[in-house]
Amino acid sequence: MTTEPARKIVASNKRAFFDYEIIDRLEAGIVLRGPEIKSVRAGHVSINSSFAHVSNGEMWLANCYIQEYDKMAHETIDPRRSRKLLLHHRQIIRWKEKTAEKGFTIVPLHLYFTKNRLKLELGLAKAKKTHDKRDAIKERDIKRETDRAIRRTI
Repeated sequence: MTTEPARKIVASNKRAFFDYEIIDRLEAGIVLRGPEIKSVRAGHVSINSSFAHVSNGEMWLANCYIQEYDKMAHETIDPRRSRKLLLHHRQIIRWKEKTAEKGFTIVPLHLYFTKNRLKLELGLAKAKKTHDKRDAIKERDIKRETDRAIRRTI
């Protein structure tokens, strides 16, 4: 019997689940510098407006905000710099081919620690249309109302 290691989620991209339909998921490591990892451990990170792209055979995370670590005065790092993602070459090629198709993009879903290592869960996503978003809101409201009605009868 194998047990999955505990995951301590540091940041989530809830907007991605609303704006995109997640087709496939992938776990990747992320290259950070010393002060950045300390800032992430403190919870000063946001992946809401970030995305991943393939460049020169490597996958990069762009527009991820990691606040400067306030106790590091001598070294300044751009909080929105692109950060390299650690993946196998075959995985990068496969996802590059999939994003070449129209409408697909790579969005970060969760940033978490597992076995004391920082991991990023990526999602291969296709953008939802406006009517799909409205349907999702409608379904969520109906589910909420039925749950309330069930709780009242119990």
